[in-house]
Amino acid sequence: MEVKRKRREPGNRLVLGVLISFCSAFTILPLTPFATPVFSQTGDVRQREADRLLEQATQQFRTSQFEAAFQSAQQALQRCRELKYQKGEARALRLIGNVYYIQANYPKAIDYYQQSISISKQIGDRANEGKTLGNLGSIALGQGKYAESITYYQQSLTIAREMQDRPTEANALGNLGLVYENLGDYPRSKEFHQQQLTLAQSLKDRDTEASALSNLGSVESQLKNNSRAIELYQQSLTLFREVNNRLSEATVLGNLGFVYTNLGEYRKALDYQQQRLRITRELQDRQGEAEALGNLGQIHFYLQEYEPAVEVSQTAIRIARSIQNRKVEAVALNNAAIALAQLGRLDQAEEWLQKSIEVYETLREGLKDSDRISIADIQRNPYSTLQAVLVARQKVESALEVSERSRTRAFVELLAARGQITAANRQAAVQPIRISDIQQLARTRQATLVEYSVTNSLTAGDQLFIWVVKPSGEVIFRQVDLKPLQQKQGTLISLVTESRGSIGVRGLQFKETSPPLITAANVKNSSLQELHALLIAPIADLLPQNPEAPVIFVPQGELFLIPFAALQDPSGKYLIERHTILISPSIQVLQLISKRTGPSRPKESLIVGNPTMPKVRFNPQEIAQLPSLPGAEKEAKTIATLLKSQPLLGAQATESAVLQKMPQSRLIHLATHGLLDDFGGTGIPGAIALAPDAQRDGLLTAAELLGLKLNADLVVLSACDTGRGRITGDGVIGLSRSLITAGASSVIVSLWQVPDAPTAFLMGQFYQTWQQNHNTGQALRQAMLKTLKEYPDPKAWAAFTLVGNHD
Repeated sequence: MEVKRKRREPGNRLVLGVLISFCSAFTILPLTPFATPVFSQTGDVRQREADRLLEQATQQFRTSQFEAAFQSAQQALQRCRELKYQKGEARALRLIGNVYYIQANYPKAIDYYQQSISISKQIGDRANEGKTLGNLGSIALGQGKYAESITYYQQSLTIAREMQDRPTEANALGNLGLVYENLGDYPRSKEFHQQQLTLAQSLKDRDTEASALSNLGSVESQLKNNSRAIELYQQSLTLFREVNNRLSEATVLGNLGFVYTNLGEYRKALDYQQQRLRITRELQDRQGEAEALGNLGQIHFYLQEYEPAVEVSQTAIRIARSIQNRKVEAVALNNAAIALAQLGRLDQAEEWLQKSIEVYETLREGLKDSDRISIADIQRNPYSTLQAVLVARQKVESALEVSERSRTRAFVELLAARGQITAANRQAAVQPIRISDIQQLARTRQATLVEYSVTNSLTAGDQLFIWVVKPSGEVIFRQVDLKPLQQKQGTLISLVTESRGSIGVRGLQFKETSPPLITAANVKNSSLQELHALLIAPIADLLPQNPEAPVIFVPQGELFLIPFAALQDPSGKYLIERHTILISPSIQVLQLISKRTGPSRPKESLIVGNPTMPKVRFNPQEIAQLPSLPGAEKEAKTIATLLKSQPLLGAQATESAVLQKMPQSRLIHLATHGLLDDFGGTGIPGAIALAPDAQRDGLLTAAELLGLKLNADLVVLSACDTGRGRITGDGVIGLSRSLITAGASSVIVSLWQVPDAPTAFLMGQFYQTWQQNHNTGQALRQAMLKTLKEYPDPKAWAAFTLVGNHD
């Protein structure tokens, strides 16, 4: 496509993140017209002619002769209706719908597909019904209705397996892989595509094999395995050209352009996208045309051709809207906005980014929690860019609203859906939080809120945005340039990893020996001091002077792994010595916890210590029993005595017994092992080790906790790594999220494998203080300070963090 180069008008140029969203063009096998032809067994010449026309239409469609396929299918439809040949009629209707699908005339396609399904159901033609359901799934996928597309594809897969229709089964597997790729669930996507490839190769179906290869290439591309992606695409391209499938050939050309864009070879990428654009226009493939234009806009941006980037993206937006392709629309809006920002047109950039976010959020409708989490991870770009634009326009409060809107959306929707807030608040709860609500929360809680957000930039490196909301409601913004850090040692993430390693808590497993505890006091740690300089020093003057006043940190990404309590100022003083510290995945989650209603709190306490440990599979070859924790048993006995409760120890602490008592307990304390694995493959990592029994395996997983209904003021997981999990755009997916969702008001969890004796000491000190005033935040702080005196090593006392309410 030729685009006139316009002179860029002078203006303030915003330094923005390389946050281009790619219209990754997938090789989709969305339609299933390639069934074995049904030839008439009668001597009726007219019916044999109808069958011949159906086969002709099928072959024409296969080779991208869409107009000819349409004419043949129309003739077949007329013959079949004259003969009352319903099986042929249903297939003709599906073939006509396929042509309308290619033209992105979705209403017409849906109408013909539904007619086809109606006839198939009447005559019991399950095979055609299954194929057509798959085609309806492809329309839903193209429109970004992911939950609906999964339903259609699963129905198609079920029927295909029932009928032993292997080609349709392969098609359904590939299309399910495409949905999960769109959702950002790349492991599951890859699994479906690999199944499709294996099946296609067994059938010697080169067309489907080519699609599977390209789809696998797309996943590898998303995972930045560019060499492997190119290899798979080239294999796919050869096969598609052999079978003369020009539609899919064009898609693979676009995919190759996408990879070369990732590699920074922009001229080669431009050539591939232009090849795709020419073919899509020739074939009247409107969706492919919109995707090619969107990718061309991205390449123009990287070439610093901002006016052409805007123009091409605008064309992609118009086509995407005309065919109701919301994903391409959202991506193109984001990319055009970034180019507009580079041209100094910040007001228009802000408007288009808002529109991009609005469209992106419609793509989450109807998804289950795990899919909402994964899709949020691939939708971060417009939120981050919009924050930068708003800050540049000095709209820092609006930028804080967007920062909140970008995180824990699935968590917020899950909390609202669980019905633990009043009906009047439920609808409002799922709406993005407003600045007035944030200020009111700070006033009500008399807490200082500190929210972090990392935003990429083109020339200045990463920028760290920090908002501080004082108990008065005042909002103050500070910005930290991370370029010096990048020049020195890499990224903020690498510094977080280094800081954990510096206190001996990185990557330890049960069989590894932890480094001995440091016994000397006031030992300075350069990594913890550097994190303090980046995260705390810029806002130190804004934090409360009263050490008992709560400070609630809202981290982002890997910042959740930071032991904020152990951050050191230049004098060696730890942050916990100056402040009472809490963590929250977002301000809105904190707001929802505060609004919870329910029955009066129970009085019982559940104390568990050192259960008879279960056996755990550490790898495919090894199953071992977790080691006993004598210190945890002592800890549980001490706490139970303080709280006048009877602890569950050893063989008594079965998973079934604990599950039975948890809903009736106001306080839950579990002193045992914590594990990080995703047991059961639910996508929610984390488990608590309990004693196995006849009904249960002794691993109380995060997924199981999510299904409980708790009424607890406090849950303490006095175990290893219970505050860790899968870090996503929706926060940390693990035990703490599951417990808060289940109904706990606050949770104390750990960020690493905690040593046995110091943990027992810390917990004893915690409950002694907590009994007096039930202020969890202050009690944890006092316990840490007392443990610090006995065990100076941060590894011994800084692991525990409080998530949720502080009182």
